[in-house]
Amino acid sequence: MKAQSVYIHIPFCQQICHYCDFTKFFYNEKLATEYIEALANEINTQIDGKKNRVNTIFIGGGTPTALNLGQLRSLMQLIDAKFDIAGASEFSIEANPGDFDEEKAKLLKHFGVSRVSLGVQVFDDAMLEELGRLHQIKDVYKTIELLQQNGLENISIDLIYALPNQTVEHFRSTLDEALSFNLPHYSAYALQIEPKTVFYQRYNKGKLHRPPQEDEVRMYDILKESMRNNSLQQYEISNFAKPGYESQHNLVYWKNEHYYGFGAGAHGYLPGKRTGNLRPLPAYVKQALENGNPVLNTEEIGMKEMIEEEMFLGLRKMEGVSKHQFLEKFGFSYERLYQDVISYLSDKGWLMTDGDQLRLTDQGVLFGNDVFEQFLLEDGDLSVVR
Repeated sequence: MKAQSVYIHIPFCQQICHYCDFTKFFYNEKLATEYIEALANEINTQIDGKKNRVNTIFIGGGTPTALNLGQLRSLMQLIDAKFDIAGASEFSIEANPGDFDEEKAKLLKHFGVSRVSLGVQVFDDAMLEELGRLHQIKDVYKTIELLQQNGLENISIDLIYALPNQTVEHFRSTLDEALSFNLPHYSAYALQIEPKTVFYQRYNKGKLHRPPQEDEVRMYDILKESMRNNSLQQYEISNFAKPGYESQHNLVYWKNEHYYGFGAGAHGYLPGKRTGNLRPLPAYVKQALENGNPVLNTEEIGMKEMIEEEMFLGLRKMEGVSKHQFLEKFGFSYERLYQDVISYLSDKGWLMTDGDQLRLTDQGVLFGNDVFEQFLLEDGDLSVVR
């Protein structure tokens, strides 16, 4: 295998959320069965053999748990045959509250799923409906209890803040309720208005009221403070965990390591290239069944792109970028390329050197995208290290 991490995309949802721009389609039983067959052919074509060694597996969506029990079993059997799940450090699946019954929970446990990421988003039934979510708060309680009763205790809750009409105190209330579960991992993201979504259409028509920017900043401050007070360590801009419960698969992305991407619209990163699969469901299924290679585009990744991504993905982590590891990976110090940038951002108070690590300051986190842009290279910049 060219990578030891695997992402598998299940694009089906019972309802399309108003903010989501991921590859997704309304669940249809016949289409979902065909999709699993196509997915199996893609994986078997791209990776030889059985019980391949793997470090992390992540099933995302869409909503993987929108599959019925038989389809979910087929998916798990495919993964179990192809990869050595017992030797993996993490096997995660995304899920929605309310999608589980006893049989599904037992099935996931039986096949070695070790982590469940629940898309809760907010603890307010009216706001959940406004987001286009199907679940209610009561479903969160039932689902977490069901998972824990069946031995699935490594649970993460995903939250979204800076929602339409959300106040600072409302977010604090949502956060307090989420933390009352005392789970080992939480993720919280500020709402992004993405093209081709319901929210995007409303925003363009002036019908989407977003909190002012200072309220969004205050929500993020409350988020960090609340997590810290509950012994949850911030290890990435939007992610918090008890020690030892950091998402190993997501760290693969932030460490700029290689991974396979299987399924409609999935992206992979293999040595020297990034791949993107066909997004339309009929086109993906047809191509995957015909030749097991439903790739829409392949982008060559040269030294320039690798270095850029190493910096701005690495700086998303609270520990930042290791000077020693960068030198080991590329054969020269990042200071040879970025000394002026580092000095400029340090003077602004957005970047700091902490021993071997170059990392964002608290202020730098708030201006992360502005920081990351500074690490884009011009075509001739690598001449200084050749």
